Amino acid sequence: MVLAAGADPDTEGGLDAGGNRTLQAYHDLRALILSGHYEPGSRLTESGLTTQLQVSRGTIRSVLARLAQEGYVTTEANRSARTRTFSVDEAIEIMETRAVLESELAAKAAERATEADIAAMTETCKRMWDLQVPGGREEYWNLNRTFHEQVKQAARQATLTRFVDSLLYPLVMQQYRDGDRADPRADSVREHEAILAAIVTHNPESAAAAMRHHLSSARRAPQLNFPALNA
Repeated sequence: MVLAAGADPDTEGGLDAGGNRTLQAYHDLRALILSGHYEPGSRLTESGLTTQLQVSRGTIRSVLARLAQEGYVTTEANRSARTRTFSVDEAIEIMETRAVLESELAAKAAERATEADIAAMTETCKRMWDLQVPGGREEYWNLNRTFHEQVKQAARQATLTRFVDSLLYPLVMQQYRDGDRADPRADSVREHEAILAAIVTHNPESAAAAMRHHLSSARRAPQLNFPALNA
């Protein structure tokens, strides 16, 4: 489509086109933030984002306002937005809350998981073993996130899932994970397999306990860089 001179690419074609473009820009920027494309505390300028996402400044303002409301960025009047950072206390509270909520999701997964769900989680755990080597951490972390997403999908509990997703746990890990550590935590795969075993046997209590143990162990792991706690 060729736009008339001076036409706004976000609104040409009517309100639906503008709304769709804004929604897409929101999802694109949110994905970039969650993926670690921006470091914690990174400055986000309207001019840079309009170029990167190919949308107008008005659209960027709307997107940033929504992301600020959801906690992904912080904004100040007449200043640029920044990606969110967390105090040590905030980070620990988020991790503790995640353990409570995801334990309930694991219990639901044990009740509701299908054969296809179990097969997918089993394959993920197998692939995790292949990455228990120095230098395999980043791909291992991707599989770790995949496994937890598979548990959420198997649980089929939209409200719990929405609360877990609102915790912004990936942003906490971007800020506090020790970037100098090259290998995954040694017991992590076994903890995932314990969760899976409880889901396979449809044992909600065991699934919840295994998930709590896994997330509590991850919070105490040395690859989490909590300087205020290590002083």
